[in-house]
Amino acid sequence: MKSTIETRGGTWRATLLPLLAALVLAGCATAPAELPTFTPPAQFKEQAADTQGNWTRTQPAEAQPRGDWWRSFNDPVLDRLVERADARNTSIQAAAARLAEARALARSTDADRAPQIGLGAGASRSAGLDRNQSPRPSTLVRAGVDFSYELDLFGKLSGASDAARLDADSRAGLLQSTRLLVQAEVAQTYLALRAVDAERVLVRDTVAAYRDTLRLTQSRERAGDVAELDVARVETEVASNESDAMTLDRRRAELEHALAVLVGDLASDFDVGAGEWSTALPTIPPGVPATVLTRRPDISAAQKSVLAAQARVGVAQAAWFPDIALTGGGGYASSDIGDLLKWSARSWGIGALLALPVFDGGRREAGVQGASAQLDGALASYRTQVLVAFKEVEDQLSSLRILAQQSGVQAKAVASAERATTLSDSRYRNGMISQLDLLDARRSELSNRRQALQVKSAQYQATVGLIRALGGSWDAQAVALAPPGDRQAQVAAR
Repeated sequence: MKSTIETRGGTWRATLLPLLAALVLAGCATAPAELPTFTPPAQFKEQAADTQGNWTRTQPAEAQPRGDWWRSFNDPVLDRLVERADARNTSIQAAAARLAEARALARSTDADRAPQIGLGAGASRSAGLDRNQSPRPSTLVRAGVDFSYELDLFGKLSGASDAARLDADSRAGLLQSTRLLVQAEVAQTYLALRAVDAERVLVRDTVAAYRDTLRLTQSRERAGDVAELDVARVETEVASNESDAMTLDRRRAELEHALAVLVGDLASDFDVGAGEWSTALPTIPPGVPATVLTRRPDISAAQKSVLAAQARVGVAQAAWFPDIALTGGGGYASSDIGDLLKWSARSWGIGALLALPVFDGGRREAGVQGASAQLDGALASYRTQVLVAFKEVEDQLSSLRILAQQSGVQAKAVASAERATTLSDSRYRNGMISQLDLLDARRSELSNRRQALQVKSAQYQATVGLIRALGGSWDAQAVALAPPGDRQAQVAAR
């Protein structure tokens, strides 16, 4: 008897040895939850030399409000358009649906970690042989409760749950990114429309001025002071500028239709009345871009995607370890439904299942390699998002800096052209210069005025672009800077 006990003990030890080894190695199934670090420059190249850029750790900010940044433009029409887009834009609605789907999948994955309990009942009738080897039909009625629970000793279920949750967080970041993108597109389209309105007024005023000149020239032609050629030249200018005005009309209609799509309306039913371009141009503090990594929702989404890919590497590694499940059931079974709930009809059973694949043709190894490849791709995407973020901020900062200088120079050009036109008109009316000189002066003034409007429009577009590149609002409530001396909180990038 003693030898039998020892043999059984040895059998149990041999059976448990792989399980104990798996328990020791279980920690290896978890991928490192560490994001790659990026070392940013001390400040943006386009920042002023005396601006101190304080950098913060790149904590995901997908749930952080973007702020009502468009209100800084102080335009009620723009406010209403952005609010309508937030509520009705189809791209935002599609992103919200994808987020809801990801959250449902995360809840479904979490459910795999919980005990599974079910109720069951059934009845069957079959024929067997009695003691006399004669067929005898019988009925079996069953009712009971089933229980199962998978022990997550190696982190397979928790890793899958974490990955699904991180995917949902990534979708939340993408939703915020989509909302910010739509808001920026609404603002840029609306501001472009207002710029076209201002240019239309300028061109039509110029047409009116040319018509006055045409009437004067026709009067002088009838008096014999000028030739028919002079009349033809002015008529050409009138028709050319009327054509330009119609081109602007077409451009305005296209912008209005684009706004209709952004706010979720039919273009046929949508209208933005022509109005004065009185929108304010906000000034963004030069030190704000130092927080771009924490403000941009697309970078937050990329971070969560990296962490989700890391968790899936752990899940793939855990496939090398055994699956352990506990099962149980209890209830009643009787050949007579009237005796089903009697104590004598009770039945129960418990069990434990352990499954460990020995040979799978390389399936598990391929799974680990595939998850690792996905992690490499997520890391590359994350780095791309960071590089693009720096590029976009630098682009808009440089644009604003150069446009501010260009605006000053262009203002001087407009003033000079306006003075030249005034002098030319006076001298032409007094017969001191030719008509060609007057037409050249007016063409130069119109060209410079239109160029000034285009520079102004570009400043507004670049401002919205910078706000989008920063990830939304830049006020003190929306942006939290790290302490200047906190070197541990600084982002490190290669």
